Amino acid sequence: MKYFTLLFLVLPLALSQTSCFQVKAKEPVVFRFEHGKTAMLKDGLAYAPKRAPKAVIRAIAAGNRLQGKPYKWGGGHARFQDSGYDCSGTVSYVLREAGLMKGCIPSRNYFKYGNRGYGDWITVYVRDGHVFMTIAGLRLDTGGDGSNSGSGPRWKPQRRGVQGFIVRHPSGY
Repeated sequence: MKYFTLLFLVLPLALSQTSCFQVKAKEPVVFRFEHGKTAMLKDGLAYAPKRAPKAVIRAIAAGNRLQGKPYKWGGGHARFQDSGYDCSGTVSYVLREAGLMKGCIPSRNYFKYGNRGYGDWITVYVRDGHVFMTIAGLRLDTGGDGSNSGSGPRWKPQRRGVQGFIVRHPSGY
């Protein structure tokens, strides 16, 4: 009986750590400006909606500080203030500066970050080998988008497919 009870206590926890309990991203990420709900992009910088929570305003400001930095494999991990950033270094930097996490984690660890599903303000998209995020509806990504905008952390209003990505969000956001 003791082992039977233990199984019922441990099994749900173990199953919750598997990918079958993750929320898969459904729709491509597409930026649609909505006054008061989404960030505005002007001249490569993002501006938070007036009523956005302070953590969202800090996250957008952090994303703005990364604009123009090059893609650098491992960038943002050994040094928080780095000369370039990779995908997980970018997301870690923004979440840390917003007060929504401590330290820096590699992309695979985002499978366990925060809560499952889409966030109201911030959503983290993760798959094996890559992570990016949306903040107030605007995508921050190091991945190329087919243009000559350069690689590295950039605000990207262009559409992005999400096949193979799961979604997570910081608690409360």
